[in-house]
Amino acid sequence: MFKFLLRRLALTIPTFFALMFVTFVAIRMVPGDPVEARVGERGISPERLAQFRHELGLDQPVWKQFADYCWQLLHGDFGTSLSTNEKVLTEFLALFPATIELSLFAMLLAVLIGVPAGTLAAAKRGSWFDQTLMGLSVTGYSMPIFWWGLLLIMFVGERWGLTPVSGRVDLIKYFYEPVTGFMVIDAWLSGQVGAVKDALHHLVLPGFVLGTIPLAVIARMTRSSMLEVLSEDYVRTARAKGLPAWRVVGVHALRNALIPVVTIIGLQVGTLLAGAVLTETIFSWPGIGKWLIESISRRDYPALQGGVMLVSAVVILVNLLVDLSYGLINPRIRHG
Repeated sequence: MFKFLLRRLALTIPTFFALMFVTFVAIRMVPGDPVEARVGERGISPERLAQFRHELGLDQPVWKQFADYCWQLLHGDFGTSLSTNEKVLTEFLALFPATIELSLFAMLLAVLIGVPAGTLAAAKRGSWFDQTLMGLSVTGYSMPIFWWGLLLIMFVGERWGLTPVSGRVDLIKYFYEPVTGFMVIDAWLSGQVGAVKDALHHLVLPGFVLGTIPLAVIARMTRSSMLEVLSEDYVRTARAKGLPAWRVVGVHALRNALIPVVTIIGLQVGTLLAGAVLTETIFSWPGIGKWLIESISRRDYPALQGGVMLVSAVVILVNLLVDLSYGLINPRIRHG
């Protein structure tokens, strides 16, 4: 297990370096000058502009800027935001709980609905439920997040008034000091039952939009994996022994079918964080995705570079934990 962990960690080094290089180059290909975006439209002398560029290191050759940035990362310094003068890591840690809260809620919806639905569809292969689920899965996977989100805002939020369409909590009705950064947990710690309900109410619509694609993928993968397992000899033997159908499907088959499903769940973390960029922008959710979009408009190089690297680190860590969890799900699997 320890050797496996070391090998996986060693593989992340070239991955990080390649991602760092691509991000660094791609950001500088975006039209616009970060210094002019910082000082605005005010009249400013060329000498002052040159001084700003020198202070930010933008007057150096690109290879020198990249080398300096790599040296900063090796010392744990992700840079300072050009627009706020705050440390990028500080801003990231302040906003990341909002993205984690939204992503966890979306993934929870996807797993709680997708795994049972896929299992039932496999158990009732060819039935109306199976065909309906597969049709809905294809539709859900094909819908663009921005279009789906705007559609739900228009009908569910505005026309029917069932859920809020922006923010994390109604700050006019409820106010409490943030402790963890997770709005639901902070509302619960404040002792205000109404605030907890309101925070969950704000989570429903963006969480459902963000979780639609993972839900469709998990349901389809669960069905496919279950169909393969249900045809195995040990499942037929369990049925021949007279075991109840729920026990054969839910205990003998499902546990062995979960390995590819868990892999898909881990891979969907990247999809969730990518989808959070659009979802948070549409619903004005103050998280990492909205922060990165604003950083692009401000040409904030350090915020973009640091944000992408930190998000990538989270994705790689989750995938590593998914690999390590295989042995817990199926004891026959051992990492050498």
